[in-house]
Amino acid sequence: MPLFKIHHITKYEYDRPVKESVSQLRIFPQSNNRQLVRDKQLIIAQNPDVFYYTDYFGNTVGDFSLLAPHNLLVIDNRVTVETLEASPVPDPGTQLSAFQDLVERDIVMLQLSAREAIAEQWMIDHMLEEIGIEGKSVHQLVWACSEFIYLNFSYVKGITTVESKVDEILHHRSGVCQDFAHVCLQMLRSLDIPSRYVSGYICPNKSGLRGEGATHAWLEYYDPTAGWLGIDPTNNVWVNGTHVVLATGSNFEDCSPVKGNFKGIARQSLSVYVSVGYEDGHVFEDVNQVRMVTEAEEAMEAWQIDWMQAQQQQ
Repeated sequence: MPLFKIHHITKYEYDRPVKESVSQLRIFPQSNNRQLVRDKQLIIAQNPDVFYYTDYFGNTVGDFSLLAPHNLLVIDNRVTVETLEASPVPDPGTQLSAFQDLVERDIVMLQLSAREAIAEQWMIDHMLEEIGIEGKSVHQLVWACSEFIYLNFSYVKGITTVESKVDEILHHRSGVCQDFAHVCLQMLRSLDIPSRYVSGYICPNKSGLRGEGATHAWLEYYDPTAGWLGIDPTNNVWVNGTHVVLATGSNFEDCSPVKGNFKGIARQSLSVYVSVGYEDGHVFEDVNQVRMVTEAEEAMEAWQIDWMQAQQQQ
């Protein structure tokens, strides 16, 4: 049963004071039959009160506000999580026809099996034709979709953003973990297989898996007999013992670790630091500088700032 010490720091910096910022957090692993939270500590700049609740998908969410003007917001979260390695799940042999009654009587399953309306659906259909549907169980189809993405899409950082849509990812045929999860979800949902996006961490300890240490994304599909089963198309592996779950939902938007807004005209920069400590003493660290605005937004902000300065001079 592997034990991981995870340190996750999210830092927002503003080039001029902002106020009344409101933030929403989904950075809280839950204890279940696959992982056990041993310890946790959350420290937020200015020590605001945090309101905790459970969202529609069963995730723990924390909301807080900072009313006073500030140039910096730091969210420091530390958790110790023990994951439970299970025996490889044998193919339950479930066929696609088994989902018809399931989605008709369960609104959540219906939602999680509905594919997104995209312009390039023909590309998804063509990919499914390439892997072949006939004669495969659902378990085999899920693996085939993951394997196709792993073999035909390139892992390239910086070519997409958290707001990139499936059409853009299909055009590039490259991206990172969240992009591969979204493409795989579109493939599975095109077959009416209930599946959900998962955010968390991957902690393989020098095993060569892509995405080590940083926040990671994969997906789970639902099997009527085996429950939710996770697969990681970025690495083409079934999830078992090296993945720590933070949140699940329809897509990234439902699982974003930190999101919010503020009052004020300011350019913001975001940096995310994640470290994973292993039982053997090894520590993996990752720092990610995130681009927050597009060039068009920067131009608009510059215009607003110039306008405000002109008003102050009148």
